[in-house]
Amino acid sequence: MDLLEILKHVPENNQLIATSIVLTRSKLKHYKKVLCSISGGSDSDILLDLCQKLDGSDRITYAFFDTGLEFAATKEHIGFLEQKYNIQIEWVKAEKPVPLCCQTYGQPFLSKQVSEWIERLQRHNFGWEDEPFEALYKKYPRCKAALRWWCNDFARSGKGKESSFNIAYNRFLKEFMIENPPTFRISNKCCHYAKKMSAGRFRENGNFDLNMYGVRKAEGGARRTAYKSCFSQGKGNCDEFRPIFWYVSDTKAVYEKYYHIEHSRCYREYGLKRTGCAGCPFGKNFEEELVAMWQYEPRLLVAVNSIFRDTYEYTRAYRKFVMSRKNEENNGDIK
Repeated sequence: MDLLEILKHVPENNQLIATSIVLTRSKLKHYKKVLCSISGGSDSDILLDLCQKLDGSDRITYAFFDTGLEFAATKEHIGFLEQKYNIQIEWVKAEKPVPLCCQTYGQPFLSKQVSEWIERLQRHNFGWEDEPFEALYKKYPRCKAALRWWCNDFARSGKGKESSFNIAYNRFLKEFMIENPPTFRISNKCCHYAKKMSAGRFRENGNFDLNMYGVRKAEGGARRTAYKSCFSQGKGNCDEFRPIFWYVSDTKAVYEKYYHIEHSRCYREYGLKRTGCAGCPFGKNFEEELVAMWQYEPRLLVAVNSIFRDTYEYTRAYRKFVMSRKNEENNGDIK
């Protein structure tokens, strides 16, 4: 379809949607071999629909990176998308699936960054001491960056907010860990081996010159600071493009309604707000996912409770600890 004809029918003259269409068509004309990651989530549904409207979509290789811990509804949805758009989505297995990573390296806890710092401390047999940085650095001279995190040694932002590189960024986490040192290994390696490395190797082996994926700035979290715009020059010969980077929640809602986007049953029936690795402890709402699994995918529930057993218990204990300390603050018990 002609670009001008497509733009005539942009919903409610939505500028964000119109701009994403123009930019995506331009990229498809400029690059010869394009990789587009399809996760089965709501953002990638919109990305796929957008790409399929445009000339040049035949240059795109669509790929689903299976982490080894996916909802059955997500896998089902990948098949639905293939039929709806008459396309093939490459199914890429993980270099090391999540269950194997957790068994080999440790379980994820709270966030990727927090898990990284804790893993480094554990490698040096850290004793979770509440001592000044200088004293701890003498004891653990090869663990400087993680010790700085533990000691809140990174400067606050200009707005006076706690640095995300300090343990105090997560309230009462240091106090909790001093009283409750982890008795299991913690690591963020599952993200690296199950998805990032798999995607990287697939991209390199395919000689792609553009990598597209459905990341939005409005999602917040690490993604909010990782990228400054919708486009960036990648390492090597493959650039990166995020067509819906500037979409906010209202933009998504408009697009979904106008173009009749049907998301997976994870959203429509399970009531989940996100998809990805099922029951991932990094997700703030993993408890809701567990409830959904109990109702819709009980076999998956058994699996995740086995894989993430220790970190689920530790996270629940930490949340309970935070609530208790906040109550003490409110009652004036903490100065």
